[in-house]
Amino acid sequence: MRKLEGMTALVTGGGRGIGRAVALAFAAEGARVVVAARTQPEIEAVAKECGEGALAVPLDVTDELACSAAVRRVESELGGLDILVNNAGVASSSKFTDLDAATWRHTLAVDLDGPFFLTRAAVPGMLERGSGAVIAIASVASRVGGSYVAHYTAAKHGLLGMMRALSQEYARKGLTFNCVCPGYVDTPMTQHTIANIMERTGRSREEAMRPLLTPQGRLVTPGEVAEVCVLLASREGRGINGQAINVDGGQVQA
Repeated sequence: MRKLEGMTALVTGGGRGIGRAVALAFAAEGARVVVAARTQPEIEAVAKECGEGALAVPLDVTDELACSAAVRRVESELGGLDILVNNAGVASSSKFTDLDAATWRHTLAVDLDGPFFLTRAAVPGMLERGSGAVIAIASVASRVGGSYVAHYTAAKHGLLGMMRALSQEYARKGLTFNCVCPGYVDTPMTQHTIANIMERTGRSREEAMRPLLTPQGRLVTPGEVAEVCVLLASREGRGINGQAINVDGGQVQA
C-alpha cells in the first residue's frame, strides 16, 4: 500500500519548484492532489502530471475569501481534506533601511497571512474527521536571522510560531502541524536570487551562488524537500508534531 493511499492533499504554490515536486511525490504515493497557485497553465500542467483525479485550483493566497472557498471546494468535490501544504511564498532582499512598507506587507501577506487563512479554513473539517496533517514550507530563515531579509525572516519566524502553537492546541485531536525548513533550493525563485546578486554586485554566476550553497557544496533539490513532506503527511509520520525539520545539508544544526 502506498503511503498516502486514499488521502486528499492541497498544495499551494504547486505550479513550480518545491510545490510541483511535493504534488508529484504525493500523487506517486497514492494521494488525490489539488494543485493551487495563481498561474492557471502551470497548475493545469502539474495536475495533468499527477494523473487521474488531480485538480487544478487557481488561488491567490492573500485573498481570505478565496482561501476559504478553495478548501470548501476540495471538501465538497473530493470528500474531505487530509493534508494541507502551505508552500506558496515570495522572497526578496533589501537593506533594512531601504525596505518599503509595501514590500513588507506583501511578504507577510503571502508568506504568513496565506497559511493562516488556509489553515484556519482546513482545521474544522480535519477536526470532524479526527485526523489531518498541515505542513508549512518555512525555510531555514524561520530558525535563524540573515542580512537583507528582515521581512522574509519575520514572516517565516511567524509561520513557525503559528505551527508550533497549533501543534499544542490540537495535539489530542489527531492533527499534526510541522514545518519543513529548506536551505536554498534549486528552483526558479533561487535562480532569480542568483541573477539579482549578479546584477547588483557584478559577480560571476559561480561567485553569486557560493553563499547560497549548503555545507555539502550544492543547492537542495525540490525532491529532497518533497520526500520529507511525504513522511510528515503519512500515517507513519503522525508522531512528528510541532517540529521544524531542516533540509539544508547541515547549514543550521538545531
